[in-house]
Amino acid sequence: MLKYVIQGGKPLHGEINISGAKNAAVAILPATLLVNGPCRIENIPQISDVTLILEILQELGARVRTINRSTVEIDCSKINRTDVSYELSRQFRASYYFIGALLGRFGDAQVAMPGGCNLGARPIDLHIKGFIALGAEVEVRNGFVVAHAPKQRLTGTHIYLDQASVGTTMNLILASAFASGTTIIENAAKEPHIVDLANFINAMGGNIMGAGTDTIKIRGVSNLHGGSYSIIPDQIEAGTYMTAVAAAGGSVLIKNVIPKHLDCITAKLMEMGVQIEELGDCLLVTREGQMRHTNIKTLPYPGFPTDMQSQIAVCLCLAQGTSLITETIWDNRYRYTDELKRMGARIQVDGKVAVIEGVGTLTGAPVRAYDLRAGAAMVVAGLAAEGTTEIDHIHHVERGYEDIVGKLQGIGADIQLVDCPDETSHHSNVG
Repeated sequence: MLKYVIQGGKPLHGEINISGAKNAAVAILPATLLVNGPCRIENIPQISDVTLILEILQELGARVRTINRSTVEIDCSKINRTDVSYELSRQFRASYYFIGALLGRFGDAQVAMPGGCNLGARPIDLHIKGFIALGAEVEVRNGFVVAHAPKQRLTGTHIYLDQASVGTTMNLILASAFASGTTIIENAAKEPHIVDLANFINAMGGNIMGAGTDTIKIRGVSNLHGGSYSIIPDQIEAGTYMTAVAAAGGSVLIKNVIPKHLDCITAKLMEMGVQIEELGDCLLVTREGQMRHTNIKTLPYPGFPTDMQSQIAVCLCLAQGTSLITETIWDNRYRYTDELKRMGARIQVDGKVAVIEGVGTLTGAPVRAYDLRAGAAMVVAGLAAEGTTEIDHIHHVERGYEDIVGKLQGIGADIQLVDCPDETSHHSNVG
């Protein structure tokens, strides 16, 4: 079993480059299905979710050519099927974007119910409701979502989302790019990766207005042409490395970011006493003294992202005083807290609220990555802790962070990828 082994307690110094945004890439790559001709996509993160998407595209009949480590050319003009294999789609959550893209382009889609991190109830009912509103017939049978547009083309309509769901907003953009007439999505999510998806479709000849606000208007077009597009930097990867510097101490220049996307994270870390200086498309993050407590409430963008909750919790464990975290997005976000307790953290969880008493130092221990962001939090904790931390189930982390070991080694962290026999796992028989 592959593990990360970290010798903690070393301040971090140097520079780190941020990769393309996972949450944008996993929607933009399926969106190439809408394009008739070659698309060149740049700044793609090298992560396992992206590898799976490219495999699915090839399986559907797309021609995928790797230009360099962060650029691929995809040509979907000869797609010959509209069903995505169970084996590939069940491995990650974002496979559901293939429903919107295939339905939008061909009027047919058959995709397995998505997998990915277990964060509690993450139903795709909202997505299905939206597809039906656009005129599709949708049913779930034998573990597959099967969708069909009676006239091979969806019809523009007015959709009000019951909650501002990122996945639903993006899926409906994909489905309605070719719909006849105009589609209006109200109470749409506003995250940067939604804007990125809309910008990509527009760059290929689409007509989408209002992405980044709560009302998105999509005028259906008949065709999208090929072109080039570069994915935005990853807000959550940048935020994770910011918390790593805050937890371990030191000073690191975080390069290739859009500072505005990080405002909510920057504000909280500065409140805690971390120094952050904006230098164009870079942030210089420095932490020298003791951190102070603060309260965090996760909210849709531009609020504090749920995907950063576990990483900043590690910083709060090391801060003076008592902090509160309120999680408003996902039910199972706190599974990581038991792992932090193994390292000496004082955390009490009651429903959606976690109470954290700062302890000053954490101690290395064998821990588990329960999901993608929980795994990132274990890495941050390991960097700050005294002694050795071993993290297993790291496949979760590899889903969303490109070369995390190499990047951390580049700023002075003592972290290794080690292949250990399974029986050494502290709870290898669980799950």
